[in-house]
Amino acid sequence: MLVSRRPRAFAARLDSDTASTPLARHLLRAYLAGLPTGDRYTDTAELLLGELFANAVQHSDAPADRLIEIRFALIGDRLRIEVHDAGTGHPTVRTSDPEEECGRGLFLVNELAERWGCCPRSGGVGKFVWALVAPSFSFAAA
Repeated sequence: MLVSRRPRAFAARLDSDTASTPLARHLLRAYLAGLPTGDRYTDTAELLLGELFANAVQHSDAPADRLIEIRFALIGDRLRIEVHDAGTGHPTVRTSDPEEECGRGLFLVNELAERWGCCPRSGGVGKFVWALVAPSFSFAAA
């Protein structure tokens, strides 16, 4: 009898530094590689994780030595991404000036995630921002 197992939820704590963003994306790619249909999430999920992680690093008012936790889990056919930080602020989508080089991260999250939100962390310190990623479907040429 063949039993199919899905990888369990994944969590890691990384330094609160922009240099940790590529590592966060690498960990997500490795997690998705273990899923039979993980490639259907990779592009969108990597972009969203990168934006959420960068926001946690750049906009958190937490002390610099606090770690940022990332979590991934497949729930049904949706990938849930979470980024936890010890900061007090809550993210909001804003309109950017076309000449601005940054400030579009949450706009992208809002446009590409099926849903997203922000919740307080258990224990009362900080928050986590989550996003649900729907699988993308590729159509093979006939």
